[in-house]
Amino acid sequence: MITAPTYHEPVLLNESIDGLGIQPGGVYIDVTFGGGGHSREILRRLGPKGRLFGFDQDADAERNIIGDSRFTFVRSNFRYVGQWMRFYGVERIDGLLADLGVSSHHLDDEQRGFSFRYPEGPLDMRMNNRAGLTAAEVVNGYDEQRLANVLYLYGELRTARKMAAAIVKARAAGRIETAGELMKVTEATIGGRPGPVQKKEYAKLFQALRIEVNHEMEALKEMLLGATALLRAGGRLSVITYHSLEDRIVKNVMKAGNAEGSVSQDFFGRIHTPFRAVNKVAVASDEEVARNPRSRSAKLRIAEKTDE
Repeated sequence: MITAPTYHEPVLLNESIDGLGIQPGGVYIDVTFGGGGHSREILRRLGPKGRLFGFDQDADAERNIIGDSRFTFVRSNFRYVGQWMRFYGVERIDGLLADLGVSSHHLDDEQRGFSFRYPEGPLDMRMNNRAGLTAAEVVNGYDEQRLANVLYLYGELRTARKMAAAIVKARAAGRIETAGELMKVTEATIGGRPGPVQKKEYAKLFQALRIEVNHEMEALKEMLLGATALLRAGGRLSVITYHSLEDRIVKNVMKAGNAEGSVSQDFFGRIHTPFRAVNKVAVASDEEVARNPRSRSAKLRIAEKTDE
């Protein structure tokens, strides 16, 4: 029996793996390995000749590597899925799973800076904490217009311009280094007493910075296009999203084969798409939400490749 360490509770576990339609001898990829919960379930359903590749760029995830000859761990951002499969000599896969967004492990680690629950936490937010720009460097280094664009595009914050102006004014007196400092300088732009509305706005602020730091939208587009090219006819794409920005991209790729959702039609007006939808959008049950609050915003989309 393959057991999972305490790291991150997988969301929509059975629904997402059921949607892959696991073939015992198939080749599968879990591009968001994390704690390995989804990967372990895939392996449980694979036969002795099946193969599973797990991607993760976070050093912490490496502690959860599964000791199974059918499993290969890839220390990389999932945007490079196509290149890595060429490296391993894999031309076609039978399914790919992605559980997007930030894991509970990241949110619960004060030193990673992903959550405003820890005011003393540093503004880091890197999924790969061995390289790249930190959130503190974005907050203290971007000019006002660029910062406002990030907050508006990735946080969908209506007060993005006011928030950016407040940050630029505050950092002139000294660098903003912690979550608490960032919350304090933006508090007036949010308004209202501490409560659910204020927390929601802070969540959007931290989401925007996290997406910018990790180039999440660009990486997601590249991964989905790589998956489209890798999947064999009949292969499945199973993706769990947590906010409208990433869900829109996933929906567009599954509908039109591109991130923009631009459809092409033949002479008879029939839309050409490399996928067909397998499910209606699935959400977590009340029981799962009660057990794992992170699943409240989760949406699962599953599509099947229709051609090569």
